[in-house]
Amino acid sequence: MQTDNRFLDDIAKLATSALGTLQNARDEAQARIRDQFERLIAGMDLVKREEFEAVRAMAQKARRENEALARRVAALEQTLAKRTGKAKLAPKKKA
Repeated sequence: MQTDNRFLDDIAKLATSALGTLQNARDEAQARIRDQFERLIAGMDLVKREEFEAVRAMAQKARRENEALARRVAALEQTLAKRTGKAKLAPKKKA
């Protein structure tokens, strides 16, 4: 009886050791893959999300300002046309 228990204990120890070795191999493989991805991404010259959002906000502000200026120019042209009594001149077509 004693030998059977010792045999089973040895098998359990062997299985535990094998599982520990596999766990270590998996952890090492994950670390290496993570390092490779980090190197790959670092070499891609990607934009960070914060930078993208900042540039996007600047573009939206510039668009709003451009639209406001376009409305203001149109109103000024209309006022000028009323003062001079002339209608807005159409641009000349090139022949």
